[in-house]
Amino acid sequence: MLTIALPKGRIAQETLEIFEKTFNEEFKFENRKLILQKGDFKFLLVRNQDVPIYVYHQAADLGVVGLDVLREKDLNLVELLDLGIGKCRVCVGMKNEDSLDLNKPEIKIATKMVNIAKQHFSKKAMAVEVVKLYGSIELAPLVGLCDAIVDIVETGNTMRENGLKVVETIMHSSAHLIANQNSFISKKSEILNLYFKIKEVLENR
Repeated sequence: MLTIALPKGRIAQETLEIFEKTFNEEFKFENRKLILQKGDFKFLLVRNQDVPIYVYHQAADLGVVGLDVLREKDLNLVELLDLGIGKCRVCVGMKNEDSLDLNKPEIKIATKMVNIAKQHFSKKAMAVEVVKLYGSIELAPLVGLCDAIVDIVETGNTMRENGLKVVETIMHSSAHLIANQNSFISKKSEILNLYFKIKEVLENR
């Protein structure tokens, strides 16, 4: 049996739809349940940020998670397949009237993606102070908490509605199928079998 960690919400739903197309049967969590067991699979519903942790510690053999979360957590995992769902960008945002001052001795960035932000600005040789927030990131520059934010952007509407603009795209992200390294060795045939079946479904979409 393969245990697969899914992030709660739309990506879990879209992943289960891929499984339904792949195996021609229904995969559905019962109301409020966090575990779905069907055939050779056990699905776990977890918080998006926690998917790599479940997989890394082998509480799940596989997981589905955004590339942005993978890069932020930076754990030793096997990246198998881009599922092409949950597409978004990680961007630098600022107030409409501001611009990124590269000559400032230090800029203050608010984000929940601390590692991605630090790495991005260190490549530009810019000194940054990173303020970690867990939500409502767009509020931070409006009240003077920071000079800019690093955040997920899907349509850009949330930033626009709050008087912010995207000044830079750091990376593009979409949901990836990942595997625990030990599971990939001990359950290689089952994992590769699933990989090729899903790959075929995605290619024929």
